[in-house]
Amino acid sequence: MHQYLFHIGDFPVRMYGLVLCMSIFLATGVAYFLAKQDGRWHTHVADIGIYGGFAGIIGGRLWDVFFFDWDYYSHHLLEIPFVWQGGMAIQGGMIAGVLAGFVYCKKHKIDAVALLDIVTPALIIGQSIGRMANLLNGDAFGSPTGGNFGLVYPEGTLAYRTYGSSPLWPAEVWEGQLDIVIFALLLLFRTTNHARGQVALLYVMLYSAVRFGLEMLRGDYTEPFLFGLKSAQATSLVFIIVAAVLFVWVGRKKPEEDPKPVSKKRK
Repeated sequence: MHQYLFHIGDFPVRMYGLVLCMSIFLATGVAYFLAKQDGRWHTHVADIGIYGGFAGIIGGRLWDVFFFDWDYYSHHLLEIPFVWQGGMAIQGGMIAGVLAGFVYCKKHKIDAVALLDIVTPALIIGQSIGRMANLLNGDAFGSPTGGNFGLVYPEGTLAYRTYGSSPLWPAEVWEGQLDIVIFALLLLFRTTNHARGQVALLYVMLYSAVRFGLEMLRGDYTEPFLFGLKSAQATSLVFIIVAAVLFVWVGRKKPEEDPKPVSKKRK
């Protein structure tokens, strides 16, 4: 793992920030491809990616500060804006990014739910790349495996400061890999005669289930939040239940064919 790409004077250029920006850029590119393939709203995707990316960074940071690490940041308030040190919550980032996209769609009279169904696979690709940033930065790490297998992080990382040279479960690596599986499943589901909104709801269910399970292996924070569950597990469980109920509810409606642009024949 390499935290720093190079230095400009005394200022370090971190791999975390570079890969995080790359995840937003590539997710936006995949979203553009999917929207253009669908034939609707692709000219708006770049703008939504910019607004959603900035909102996602802010939302991800605030979610991490207030839900995961408030015990620390309540005594280090000036460090809250230091996003380059790590500490971004995917759940908060996705919620804030999607809300920013909905605001944009309302302003430009775009069917936000239909567009979200189209570009949802791009979101999980961005998350997968984002987990590479966590690996390089040495955060979002697992707990000790108790054996001679696992990831050993170098000195200077939060993982090393927490557990030293103990081998740790590769929680962030496995999450990034499972995100690719979810990406494939979402693409397959898009080919079915699904109801409006079901692709996005399936994404919420699948990712939340993955996150709930992998939180059992995480070691960056271990304090229970509610009924013995970690904060990410509690929120994931809520997301699974709400998304499952909505998935069934919208699925009972007759799937409607979304209007597609009709190409004019040459005369």
